[in-house]
Amino acid sequence: MGKFGVALQTYTVRDDMARDFKGTLQKVAEMGYPAVQLSSTGGMSVQEARQFLDSLGLKVFGGHFGIEQLEKDLDSVLELARGLGMEYIVVPWMPEELRRDAEGWKSVAKRMNAIGEKVVAAGFTFCYHNHSFEFQKFDGKYGLDIFYENSDPQLVQAELDTYWVKHGGEDPAEYIRKYAGRVPLLHLKDMAEDGSFAEVGHGILDWDAIFKAAEQSGVKWMAVEQDVCKRPPLESAKLSLDFLRSKGLLLP
Repeated sequence: MGKFGVALQTYTVRDDMARDFKGTLQKVAEMGYPAVQLSSTGGMSVQEARQFLDSLGLKVFGGHFGIEQLEKDLDSVLELARGLGMEYIVVPWMPEELRRDAEGWKSVAKRMNAIGEKVVAAGFTFCYHNHSFEFQKFDGKYGLDIFYENSDPQLVQAELDTYWVKHGGEDPAEYIRKYAGRVPLLHLKDMAEDGSFAEVGHGILDWDAIFKAAEQSGVKWMAVEQDVCKRPPLESAKLSLDFLRSKGLLLP
């Protein structure tokens, strides 16, 4: 099986980071994560944050930023991204008022193309992260598919979320293959029997199929993200990492 970049989306440990930004990142590094997805500096200057992250051996492969922020203050986002060494800039959510019908999704695609043109010109890759609301159908098509059909693959790529694809009623491995070559990023989260969030490898998702599809489809980075944890979030993050190690996706 191919090796992928492995990271933790720090939204998983957001409460810990609110209490102790630096200490939480140190624990993430100590448990063995080589990278994180991070969108702030915890009150440090960008230079201070980069030096601190470098001292921990943590790479910041990308961050999440709202569509309005990118439209209104792209320069600040690009400055942060460059300073922290990011490769990927991701929109993690689409406000409800922008996606009420097929025309809404087409309009969103146009706006994302315009942002993506600037982001790509600046040397980054631009992606959209799905939830399950994108799997509402309009005229027989999912909103997510309308969005990708109307956006330029060179400008807007995908950060597919395994849990939310499943929650939306589709098979994550099949959806990865559907957008092969356009899915450089995956968010890894598992689903428990009752539909709640679970640590990777501790739920019902078929991870062997997902990893095989990822390898075949050109995925570059996999980020563990667990929106809600039933145990301490750092413990959940470690359980997911241990599972990825057991699958040979990360060196011991």
